[in-house]
Order: sequence, then structure tokens, then C-alpha cells
Amino acid sequence: MSHQQSSHEPQSDSDLIAEVLEQTKPIDADEQPTEASGAAAVTVEALQEQLEQAQQQAAANLDKAIRTMAEMENLKKRVQKDLDDERKYGLAKFAKELLSVLDSLELGLQAATGDSPEIVKLREGSELTIKQFESVFAKFNIETVDPIGQAFNPELHQAMVMQPSATAQPNTVLNVFQKGYVLNGRLLRPAMVVVAKADDKPADSAKIDEQA
Repeated sequence: MSHQQSSHEPQSDSDLIAEVLEQTKPIDADEQPTEASGAAAVTVEALQEQLEQAQQQAAANLDKAIRTMAEMENLKKRVQKDLDDERKYGLAKFAKELLSVLDSLELGLQAATGDSPEIVKLREGSELTIKQFESVFAKFNIETVDPIGQAFNPELHQAMVMQPSATAQPNTVLNVFQKGYVLNGRLLRPAMVVVAKADDKPADSAKIDEQA
């Protein structure tokens, strides 16, 4: 009887505290529910997908930026080329107008023959003016094309007449009707020339004619 009574005696305070602590002890990581681990796995996959999308977008933005920079550089080069061309060839139209004035001076000088004081003064004035033109042309890189004795060049010369010649090589410039000009390497006006061609009469035929 005494043993049964001892088994039903109330628990001491220390025993109660120990029992409560045992019931409230945290669950170990290995004992976590499977649902939590599954949710964590889904979250990592979603983050990885977002990271890949962000990397793809960053690569696309970088490619777009590089293309834009290349286009801007090409535009800068085109603008600079246009400015250089304008600086080099902006005088082309004005220079062409001056050529007609220079042509008139040269024709007047050729026509000014004689020894009278008036003619002499006219020639001297014309020669001085022509030299001034040449000095200004040289300053602005305007060069004369006067190809007598040179091979015909269709890029710089305009053939007005083909003339047989027994002394000059075929396709050689025999005479210049009008000089040409170039501005910074660009043609302003072609030289109008007479071009040599092979003699129409062969040498053997000429000897036969002389013997006859």
C-alpha cells in the first residue's frame, strides 16, 4: 500500500521542468519535414533561372551598346571625311570659273605679237597676271595638266584629234589645245589634246612610191 502511494506522489518541480524542456526541444535539421526541403529546392531553381535571364539580358545590352558605339564611330568618320572633302574641294566651282579667265589671258598673250610698245606692255602685263594666277593655284593645290610628249591618259586627257605621226609613238600626246587642271588630285578639267596614231602609209609602201 505504501508502494502504490509512492507511485502516485506528485512530481517535484525539477521533474516538471525537465519534462517541459524535453517536449519543447528544437527538431534537428535532419528531422525537418520534406515539404520544407522541396520548397527550398524550388526557390534555388527559380533563382538560377532568373540569373540566367539576367545574364542573357546583360549580354544583349552589351552587344547593343557595342553596335551603337561602332555606328557612332562610323558616323564620326563619315562626317570627318565630308569635312575634309569640303575643305579640299570646296573651291572646285570657283576654280573652274577662274580657269576661263586664265584661258583668255593666255589666248591674248599668244595673239599679242609685234614689237610696238603697246604690245610689249600688254604681253608683260599678261605674263605677270598669269604668274599671279599660277602662284594662287599652287597655294591651293591646283596643278596644271600639260601633257605634251606624254602617253595619253583618259583619266586626265580628252582626245580631240587622232593624228598620224611617223616620229611619235602611237597613243602619245602631240599637241595640247587647252591645258587641264586638277585640285588636290581631283580632276577639274581634262586637257584637250591631239593624240598620235600609227602612220597610215606603211614604210614598205613609201619605199615603193619613191622607187616609182
